[in-house]
Amino acid sequence: MSDLSESETSCSSECTEVFYKDIYSPRLWNEDLAPLTVRTWGVYSMFAFWMTDVHSVGGYTTSGSLFMMGISCWQVMLAHLVGILFVMALCNLSAKPSVVTGTPFPVMARMAFGVYGANIPACIRGIQSIPYYGINTWLASNSLVIPILKIFPGLEPYADDTNFAFLGLSAVGWGSFAFMWVLQALLFMRGIDSIRNFIDLAGPAVYVVMVAMTIWLLVKAGGVSFEIDPKYMKEPKEGVESVLATVGATATITAFFAGPMLNFGDFSRYCTSYAVLKRGNLLGCPLNFLFFAVLVVLSTAATPKVFGEIIDDPVKIVSKMDNFWVSVVGALTFSISTMGLNIIANFLSPCFDFSNAAPEYISMNMGGAIAAVGSIFCLPWKLYGNSDVIHSTLGALGSFIGPLMGIYLAEFYVVSKQHVELDDLFILGPKGKYWYKNGFNPAGLGALVPSVVFPLCCVLLPSLKALNDYAYFIGTGMGFSLYILFSWGRLGAVKGRTTSNEPLY
Repeated sequence: MSDLSESETSCSSECTEVFYKDIYSPRLWNEDLAPLTVRTWGVYSMFAFWMTDVHSVGGYTTSGSLFMMGISCWQVMLAHLVGILFVMALCNLSAKPSVVTGTPFPVMARMAFGVYGANIPACIRGIQSIPYYGINTWLASNSLVIPILKIFPGLEPYADDTNFAFLGLSAVGWGSFAFMWVLQALLFMRGIDSIRNFIDLAGPAVYVVMVAMTIWLLVKAGGVSFEIDPKYMKEPKEGVESVLATVGATATITAFFAGPMLNFGDFSRYCTSYAVLKRGNLLGCPLNFLFFAVLVVLSTAATPKVFGEIIDDPVKIVSKMDNFWVSVVGALTFSISTMGLNIIANFLSPCFDFSNAAPEYISMNMGGAIAAVGSIFCLPWKLYGNSDVIHSTLGALGSFIGPLMGIYLAEFYVVSKQHVELDDLFILGPKGKYWYKNGFNPAGLGALVPSVVFPLCCVLLPSLKALNDYAYFIGTGMGFSLYILFSWGRLGAVKGRTTSNEPLY
């Protein structure tokens, strides 16, 4: 980038620098949404991002719940492998626009929806992140309950959800939930560099605990086994049903990462280059995730022999260990890792989303406060109570996220052919390329509605229930195809600045 003129200035914001021009509208620009001119995240930062994103209670529980679909251990492993390859490919695609412009998803969404219309997908994404944030806050707080009861056994009656409970959560549960809720907010307030330092440590720490837990289970079970007695499984599948269940499991793994995939630009903007990001994703997705999957499969397969039932919750496994300090340290580590996942995957993105709605008045911190407060009212412990609810929740959320991903990719890669006018993303009025019709792009909004409605019907209607696990893919495909169809007149007529693999600034 050439030297900055009087109308092109660099602003400092929490050890990062952002780009500004006088022509930018304050209704579209603030320092949180602005293009970054300095990036600091390298390969390890992205690898640690994935370690924290994967090694969580939610990730373990989702992976373990696949056994409830009636498939064998090797089919669970296959579902993990294929699913994470999908995730890596989509993350690489969704990341590039933000890497080369230094802007988060809500800003880049202006290309497909218009400078005002982008508030619609941003708010959808922000609102759907709230249940995710609440779920993981609850999962982290649930892990915290174990050391609390180990240290203060007299509180046991107050940890019973049938006694001293309010809205389905015990008194101890509410206390630990409130503690984790405040702790996450305080960490976020310290800024993106503090968050990065936190996840650099949280991911490796939970690996140590998971390896130790798996070894303990294998010793107790009498050796390594990749098979589970069918009597412990829910309706074991055979033949064609088994194949279909494996495909459904693959879709579930992909849907679990639906939010992080769409949100990925919010983090990739901090990467020093697109090449660095891809290397980090390669280490963090297939390599890291497969090792995680092996640990999940081995430990879950051992639980029937050790406890007489399949247990897909690592917190419950840790609580049953017969060593006081092992249980306490293990539970605390899972709690910390889940908190790290929650902040990077479910908190930072809605902060951008709500800030995008009114940049003049809503900062990232205020946007975070909106998301945090909203997470309490969604009663997350009711959304993630069992394996059936897990799959329904992921299906419903995927119905909204999938279409946004499809439209986003269709605009950048097919319609605009990776051309972007960065300045126009912040220009208000007809002179801006992304003004469309009064700030809204009819093609984006027209493609969004049916792409959300049909996959949502697959989740809610009993007659379409067989398609529930595929809601994310259905929505993504419909959004992608319909947007190209509605944007047919713009194909081949795009002129602008071509993006590269390196940041523009």
